[in-house]
Amino acid sequence: MQKRRLGRTGLEVSVLGYGAGAVGGLFTKGAAQDQERAVARAIEAGVNYFDTAAKYGDGESEKNLGRVLKALKADVVVGTKFRLTAADRADVAGLVTRSLEESLKRMGRDHVDLLQLHNPLTATDDGDELDVEIALNEVVPALEKLRKQGKTRFIGFSGVGEPAALLKAVDSRLFDTVQVVYNALNPSAGGSMPKGAPGLDYGRLLDRAQAAGMGTIVIRALAGGALSGTTDRHPLAQQQVPPIGSAPDFAGDVARARALEPLVKEGGTDSLTELAERFVISHPAVSTMLVGYSTLQHLEEAIAAVNKGPLPAATLQRITG
Repeated sequence: MQKRRLGRTGLEVSVLGYGAGAVGGLFTKGAAQDQERAVARAIEAGVNYFDTAAKYGDGESEKNLGRVLKALKADVVVGTKFRLTAADRADVAGLVTRSLEESLKRMGRDHVDLLQLHNPLTATDDGDELDVEIALNEVVPALEKLRKQGKTRFIGFSGVGEPAALLKAVDSRLFDTVQVVYNALNPSAGGSMPKGAPGLDYGRLLDRAQAAGMGTIVIRALAGGALSGTTDRHPLAQQQVPPIGSAPDFAGDVARARALEPLVKEGGTDSLTELAERFVISHPAVSTMLVGYSTLQHLEEAIAAVNKGPLPAATLQRITG
């Protein structure tokens, strides 16, 4: 599997990453043997970046991923995340430290490769939404302290929230990585916003991050599953998935995804999900793409898709409009 440089970290990560979140659900609600089988297969295929978070399954994802990686004696790149509540604003540094210590305990590790801020970034502070100035002036120093202690090698943030705040955080060059919302329904992080498309304009965030020397980790590559073209959900998967940066509701995203179905054959792909995954990895500024899995078959399909490489230029143009 192709490896790409994760920005200035110098790490070489697989173009397909393993998302152990709740959207796919295998690592929050799946059987232990299925979890181990999936990670073993991913590593065999060349996947070397694994993403989790304290929030996923209220710590279950971290617990399960840590157990599996230890059992397999896997030498891979691991990233996790923490989230600040409104009450945590009184002691940001304390929360960041406590959260990482709890994550490391759940995973059975003494450090992670990447520790990321999970809150949406905005211009004003309101509950789950974090003022970008707090992120830059309070969160970053706390992360740097943990880096110096050897608890994390690199630091990053999840690129959700208001585009202006996200671009400000990128342009600060204080973080090593950014998670980027980028998919065939909203490609604005990688180019122009398609005319008439709903959702947020992420202002070519991928290019801005690359210019800042940051690694880019694409999230919502399948728009929470909408780019499968169906509202059906696997029993392990998160049953209600609020869109991020795309249509106002999931059904709207599914309807827009179905409009791309004529491009499946034209792009030389076998399915809508393959079209969507190969669309993401076609952008040269993408370091790795996270996909969440409910089954081993989902993983196999993603591996096969990325191994086919980027989409033809003409198909890419049709998607971006």
